[in-house]
Amino acid sequence: MADPSAPDTIDATISCSTCKACCCQLEVILMAGDDAVPARYIVEDDWGAETLRRRNDGWCAALDRRTMLCTIYAQRPWVCREYQEGDYDCLIQRKLIPILMVDGN
Repeated sequence: MADPSAPDTIDATISCSTCKACCCQLEVILMAGDDAVPARYIVEDDWGAETLRRRNDGWCAALDRRTMLCTIYAQRPWVCREYQEGDYDCLIQRKLIPILMVDGN
């Protein structure tokens, strides 16, 4: 596994399709240029910022929970494009939030 203290390190063993990772439970604030995100996935938070809609259980509404893949991948927000599986931020979030693997392990 990559050293999470090294920001430029990527752990190639991590795959979004086999991980119920916490990145899909984080609030995603939409930025200028996120115009491709379908309107049905956009909500306004308590402070007036546009965010990606989340389900009642906190998971991203654009996530297909059967496959754990993004249903709007080609139109996903900038922050989702920047967040890479296995990178420093991913590894830190995996340590902060308990991870349930797709197969239950």
